[in-house]
Amino acid sequence: MSGKRAARRGSVLRERKEEMSQVRVLVGTRKGAFVLTSNAKREKWDVSGPHFAGWEIYHVKGSQADPNRLYASQSSGWFGQQIQRSNDGGKTWEPVGNKFVYDGTPGTHQWYDGTPHPWEFKRVWHLEPSLTDRDTVYAGVEDAAIFRSTDGARTWEELPGLRGHGTGPQWQPGAGGMCLHTIVLDPIHEGRMFIAISAAGAFRSDDGGTTWQPINRGLHSPYIPDPAAEVGHCVHRIAMHRARPHVLFMQKHWDVMRSDDAGDSWRVVNGNLPTDSGADGGRRGFGFVIDVHAHEPDTIYVVPIKSDSEHFPHEGKLRVFRSRSGGNEWEALTEGLPQKDCYVNVLRDAMAVDSLDKCGVYFGTTGGQVYASPDSGTTWGPIVRDLPAVLSVEVQTLP
Repeated sequence: MSGKRAARRGSVLRERKEEMSQVRVLVGTRKGAFVLTSNAKREKWDVSGPHFAGWEIYHVKGSQADPNRLYASQSSGWFGQQIQRSNDGGKTWEPVGNKFVYDGTPGTHQWYDGTPHPWEFKRVWHLEPSLTDRDTVYAGVEDAAIFRSTDGARTWEELPGLRGHGTGPQWQPGAGGMCLHTIVLDPIHEGRMFIAISAAGAFRSDDGGTTWQPINRGLHSPYIPDPAAEVGHCVHRIAMHRARPHVLFMQKHWDVMRSDDAGDSWRVVNGNLPTDSGADGGRRGFGFVIDVHAHEPDTIYVVPIKSDSEHFPHEGKLRVFRSRSGGNEWEALTEGLPQKDCYVNVLRDAMAVDSLDKCGVYFGTTGGQVYASPDSGTTWGPIVRDLPAVLSVEVQTLP
């Protein structure tokens, strides 16, 4: 067989394999969870839900080790916190462990007015399953701490080295509370993980969560007493590409940032993002979400919104901005998105990508829309329009 024929045959086989793939979008909302499924064309979608109707679902995420193992964080002002688990891709669910107890004497952090305030568990913001073991999962909670389960979320233990870090008493809540909302696991360096806290900043562990160090050098936050402090920065989200885990991208409270040394230093890559003319004096780059293309490590996505209390798109135009150069040079992606009278927000956990050859990008809004792009952001369309306010979006690419 000639080289050209072999290449064509390989391409056909890849296309046939991809056509058999499925995409599962996991959506957490203010009033329940939804599971959206489609084939690789991503043209028609089945909608399952609401699961846990009436409950706030802060986050739903599947295990990479077993895609049918899903975890969900269910919360209610009346009934408290509950972790749910599914073993069949969201068809059925069971409540699992819900005892989150801080290790030792909790101590205090700073309250909004700078006075000492005791650590108090409120809810789970983020669930991050292990990359290799379906029964190991990490939980980021409010008040900020990281917990781990090794028995499928039946029992939880705190990794106290983070909260017990010497800066812990200086941490202070952001507008949404003092929440550990982001957990990123390094797929290459065993034991390395990154977390982000509003409003303490970003931290890294190189030993599986036993010890931690702040990684905020280069961040500048004019709203705190020392704008370049070791901690105190309101980091909204961190993202990485699996093939290049030493390169991190950050959406901060003002500024999109990049690190090329696993967080040891950061630089601003706002470039030509829209300018916010509010109380910050014209800074660029306010937003909550950030994500990275599945196959292009320098292609990143953000959704700029107005700060500080407005939290809706600039000029009422819902635009995703894409950089193909790792920041600084940005293009607005608008085809299929509303370009007038749109005043929704896109929250920090509400964007994700699939891993099909033509990378799909997804995000949800506080208006209840979930948008999908099957072509890396060039065109968009709504999967659903009328869900409750979307808190989180995660995507699984299934064989």
